[in-house]
Amino acid sequence: MKPFITHTGLVLPFDRVNVDTDQMVPKQFLKALTREGFGRILFYDWRYLAGEKPNPEFILNFPEYKGASLLLTRANFGCGSSREHAPWAIGDYGFRVILAPSYADIFYNNCFKNGILPAILKDSDIDQLFKRAEADRSYTLSVDLPNQSITDNKSLTLTFEIAPSRKEVLLKGLDDIGTSLQHVGAIDAYEKAHAATATMYAPVDVKNYS
Repeated sequence: MKPFITHTGLVLPFDRVNVDTDQMVPKQFLKALTREGFGRILFYDWRYLAGEKPNPEFILNFPEYKGASLLLTRANFGCGSSREHAPWAIGDYGFRVILAPSYADIFYNNCFKNGILPAILKDSDIDQLFKRAEADRSYTLSVDLPNQSITDNKSLTLTFEIAPSRKEVLLKGLDDIGTSLQHVGAIDAYEKAHAATATMYAPVDVKNYS
């Protein structure tokens, strides 16, 4: 997984509350087992008309937001079912950062496992960002994870909180497997010790005592 240190990109203002994972990835696409290709179906039912014709009224299809990599949105983002396909689609589309005042817990946790920073900002900060992004459709932000800051080129600076453990996995580019492999020495030592103990206390063949 690619480490996250800093990121600068175009902001897409997605002004909706309670956006659920069922809308991010509808149920008919859950059969796929790999992460590739989900960007095409992100927000499928909102994004396409019949025959997968792009809906010109949906913001992801606005030409000025092509290549956006920061998703600005509202409260309770990622609610609904626990499908990990949702952050797969967010990441595969190209978003590396989500800015919102709150997230559904499972979606929030899954973002870190997929190299996405779900930054939590105050409602007043989110409101300010929406005003700036809607006034300038080329609005960009720079996110600095080590310093936990967000800046634009117009003297705005915001800060966000993040748990140290969450911060570490993004900085190092670690998913769950990568995190486990950091402790491979201790795991090997435990398995060797456990194997010796298991041999010492081998199960008794009860048939010999009948």
